[in-house]
Amino acid sequence: MRKLILVCLVVISSTLHAQQDALFTQYMYNKLEFNPAYAGSSEAFALDMIYRLQWVGIEGAPKTFSFTAHTPLRNPHIGLGLSAYRDELGPTVDYNVMGTFAYRIIFPSSKLCFGVSGGIKYFDIDWSVLNPKDAGDIELTNQVRNRIVPDADFGIYYYATRYYVGLSSKHLLENQVDVSSSPSDGKLSFTRLLRHFYFMAGEVIPLSGDIVFTPSLLVKYVQNAPLQLDVNGSFVIYSILTLGASYRTDNALGLLVEISLGKGFSIGYSYDIWFNALKASNQGSHEIRLGYDFDIFGKNRMLSPRYF
Repeated sequence: MRKLILVCLVVISSTLHAQQDALFTQYMYNKLEFNPAYAGSSEAFALDMIYRLQWVGIEGAPKTFSFTAHTPLRNPHIGLGLSAYRDELGPTVDYNVMGTFAYRIIFPSSKLCFGVSGGIKYFDIDWSVLNPKDAGDIELTNQVRNRIVPDADFGIYYYATRYYVGLSSKHLLENQVDVSSSPSDGKLSFTRLLRHFYFMAGEVIPLSGDIVFTPSLLVKYVQNAPLQLDVNGSFVIYSILTLGASYRTDNALGLLVEISLGKGFSIGYSYDIWFNALKASNQGSHEIRLGYDFDIFGKNRMLSPRYF
């Protein structure tokens, strides 16, 4: 816990130059979290919930809950969405709620989508969860100011029946969250939401009448942080069972399984194995997902509802 507390204090006492968004191994089912242009692209009313428990065995490790909902409208050029998440790391917690609008240009066999999201981000520190050696340490009495700041995202997403590609940027406003001045020296500490860039792509490759291969990737970039790449390969069997594996460039391997329960319901689970310096101190990361797709127009408008 001591190491984790040190990390959290460093984060809030200086400008943060790292990836600030949560990780998701099942990103291929959670695209609205990364690209607002995806809104409506499932061609159904789609709900997804993901709970991620990272680095099991490390006290205060990240815990993330994500919720997304999106749908096309009767006007096929418009998609709407809502996304929200709660991300917890030690004493720090942040919430994000975003509303999304997407405009879709329709071609004979594909769609080009442009999307924007707007909302708020809330950041706070719960000092009560700490058990410091010096209970009266005045450096642990700082309170967060500007807890709530506006946030905005933009994205482009192009897809056809058997492939997709997208590019997006999050935290366009790069707002600053302040921590109140330290009682000891009066200095103001802060953290800034850095602009994040995402590139995503995927394809559907039929191998036989019953098995489909669905490779995908997600590239993440933020200033002064290493480029991160997630590569996934999954097999969809009888349109019911999905088995896959992912590799993340910070030396993590993810194994995932998804089962279609019928009537638009699905459940997924993934387990991450870390091969970096954290391997000796944690038992991996767990992620569970619940999904629901509903054809609100009753016209079987879904192109590939379980592929992407």
